[in-house]
Amino acid sequence: MYHLMPCLSRESRTKCPCSNHPLPRQMFTPFPSSSCRPLGELFSQNNHELRIAGGAVRDLLSGRQPEDVDFATTATPELMKEMFQAAGIRMINNKGEKHGTITARVHNQSFEITTLRVDVVTDGRHADVRFTTDWQEDAQRRDLTINAMFLDLDGTLYDYFNGYEDLKNQKVRFVGDSSQRIQEDYLRIMRYFRFYGKIAKESGDHDPKTLKSIKQFAKGMAGISGERIWLELKKTLVGNHAAHLVSLLYELDVAQYIGLPVIDGNLEELNNVCKNVHHHSPKPMTVLSALFRIQDDVLRLDLRLKISKEEKQLGLFLVKYRRDLIKADGSDPLKPYRDFIIDCREPDVQNRVCELLKYQGEDKLLKVMEQWSIPRFPVSGHDLRKIGIVSGKEIGTMLQELRNTWKKSGYLMDKEELLSMVKNP
Repeated sequence: MYHLMPCLSRESRTKCPCSNHPLPRQMFTPFPSSSCRPLGELFSQNNHELRIAGGAVRDLLSGRQPEDVDFATTATPELMKEMFQAAGIRMINNKGEKHGTITARVHNQSFEITTLRVDVVTDGRHADVRFTTDWQEDAQRRDLTINAMFLDLDGTLYDYFNGYEDLKNQKVRFVGDSSQRIQEDYLRIMRYFRFYGKIAKESGDHDPKTLKSIKQFAKGMAGISGERIWLELKKTLVGNHAAHLVSLLYELDVAQYIGLPVIDGNLEELNNVCKNVHHHSPKPMTVLSALFRIQDDVLRLDLRLKISKEEKQLGLFLVKYRRDLIKADGSDPLKPYRDFIIDCREPDVQNRVCELLKYQGEDKLLKVMEQWSIPRFPVSGHDLRKIGIVSGKEIGTMLQELRNTWKKSGYLMDKEELLSMVKNP
């Protein structure tokens, strides 16, 4: 089954060959690019089919320019290598060759091209594959209908599982039987949530059978590496419906297997923070920190998901200061935040404070803080020695007193003004 879509530069309307209704006219960003055309011509000359696959098709059908373009082909890896070598096309990072993927470098762009394949044996994490020339067989092994479409370079869409209809209707469905797809790779549970937040319009528009399958096989997440889980969870947290989807992770018994607090997850706080940060491009940890009640929750998450040092430090910071570091009453509500940054003197602290302001819903303060240049305290120990203070202890005490005075001035006093206070106490 396939749908003919308008060529990317074609003006006419076409009909779906398996129905009587015309497909709507679609005008995409001009594609393929000049980098793709040599690939298409090379495969065509060698009698092999080449189609755009996966997320790039989804983006093009949604009217977006894809960040990365991956291809599928009927050519085997060996045949691809022969073609590329004969054409003088460089190949790089061919670690995926055993799974059928060759990476070609064309016009300073890298393209992953994967031979059509069938998953022969799966264990919920990995798959043994065999190559095929059947496009529908390859589509059958993919996770979601919206990710199982192929697009010819002339604009013809091959859609075996109604992915285009699901995309238009903002539906997220597994290809075929959801239980079978999940058991092939349990990470697909997280991918379902991630794409739901990317595609779905309404927060609760799930197929009950899909939710049942996720709950039935949630335990399979225990065997998935933390790094893979975190990649999917991060995208879920900064997508749409984040609070709803995290709540579902609990309802469907997934949370306990991915490092989230099992009993004390603060879903009410998470819901509030999601509302606060919605228009501010928060970091994933800024959203997830709302779920944590104590800093140990961050450390336990790190043990399971192997988050980065920066992400861990942000989580610990937000949990510790979200209640204590708050705006001041009066003419300078940002003063506590600014003083904190000045006293902390860590290079990334201003970014953390900006994430805290997003978390707290302080939109106006955030805008000012993002534009604030951290002033430099103008006095050093060397300056004090030059005026006769030689005791290390006295220098330390005096520097702190001058720093406090400088902060009270709104960081406006210069070196001469501050040192004059030492000369004439």
